[in-house]
Amino acid sequence: MPDSQPFLYLAPIRGLTDALFRDTLHDHFKGFDAAVTPFINPQRKTLYEDAMIRDVLPRYNKGWPIVPQLLHTDPEAFVVLANRLAGLGYTHINWNLGCPAPMVARKKRGSGLLPYPEMILEILDQVLPQLDIKLSIKTRLGYQNRSELAVLLPQLDQFPLKEIIIHTRLGKQLYKGNTDPDGFAVCQKLSRHPLVYNGDITDLATFDLLAARFPTVDSWMIGRGALGNPFLAEEIKGFPTDSPEHRKRRLYAFHLDLFTRYQQRLSGPSHILGRVKQLWAYLIISFPGQEKFQKKILKSESIEAYLQVIEQLFTA
Repeated sequence: MPDSQPFLYLAPIRGLTDALFRDTLHDHFKGFDAAVTPFINPQRKTLYEDAMIRDVLPRYNKGWPIVPQLLHTDPEAFVVLANRLAGLGYTHINWNLGCPAPMVARKKRGSGLLPYPEMILEILDQVLPQLDIKLSIKTRLGYQNRSELAVLLPQLDQFPLKEIIIHTRLGKQLYKGNTDPDGFAVCQKLSRHPLVYNGDITDLATFDLLAARFPTVDSWMIGRGALGNPFLAEEIKGFPTDSPEHRKRRLYAFHLDLFTRYQQRLSGPSHILGRVKQLWAYLIISFPGQEKFQKKILKSESIEAYLQVIEQLFTA
């Protein structure tokens, strides 16, 4: 493996990359250095009891180090949750200014807050002096256009942020259309903070091109690319290449372990099937030429039917 290794984050993907998934992925595949969790739902009046933050409780996270993510826009509630997380031993939290979901953005949360830089600065002004924990930001190039982040970035220089993770799309794009590496290049000129590149790193060739273009970037975030190819972080880190047969055996063992854990912890067949069907929207990429099985997976209405399709897929 190369001497100088990039730092790789597993991206938060709501509904998929929870503690159960993160730990299972960690047990079967290497390469990632940390994971950012899906955001914790904001609450107005709460001390965030264990049941409300179960996904980030240390006892359920035995794999990679994790970075809990907040979606808050209320400074008081932000500080309450941040201090609760600090009390659990965390030293780094992330503020989500990137979620593109319309229901989130309409509330001026996630990427929906980017058109209002004065609100972002006011929240940071109130929150940061009260934190005993490092804060990073995950954002997009803007919500409507990339000038929104361009206006905000220089003003963030006044704050002691750990880093800024930039998904190189606009919020209004959701996850559609092309990413914008040129927009990231502009951001590099506008910020003194370390920047983390995020967005459509789906294979080693793409990563290599981006790493060559942005040689000063030390940290990268990968989400859907890793769900489609769980070997991707290992490939980027230069781990020895498995034979196709060994890769298939590792994928099978990963799926079996994950499915067993879902059966043990999720409530009923419909919940289990809903979760694995979400995963196969990405994982089918690891089976080129076998896309027909995704339709069969989606049509599965029972655990037995689903497992039958999976056995057919892995023996195809």
